[in-house]
Amino acid sequence: MNTATPAPHDIFKTQLIAARTELLTRMAQERGGLVSRADMAAAHDVRSFDDRAQATSERNDEFAMNEHETAELGDIDAALERIRAGSYSICTDCGVNIAPSRLNAYPTAKRCIDCQSLSEHHR
Repeated sequence: MNTATPAPHDIFKTQLIAARTELLTRMAQERGGLVSRADMAAAHDVRSFDDRAQATSERNDEFAMNEHETAELGDIDAALERIRAGSYSICTDCGVNIAPSRLNAYPTAKRCIDCQSLSEHHR
């Protein structure tokens, strides 16, 4: 009987793969198939609505959701790549180990809390 405990990175890898699968499934369900949100937004032809403000708002919502989902998917893929490269849990800015509590809360974190705070402050 094998009672070996999985390595922490294996646990995060499993979580990230599950999050990726869930995100892709949700995106497909919300889009009604393989149509991208950008295509759905383009389908909101402002000329075809009586209320142009509503049509414009719906189109803008579709674009915003697409951007958010694309960024989230990119973050997950980047974290999985860092696991493959052996650099997961190492801050991309300063090279220190990212606290496990931070990774538990935010598995796609690429910066330690200090560097993340500094990055957000400069934005």
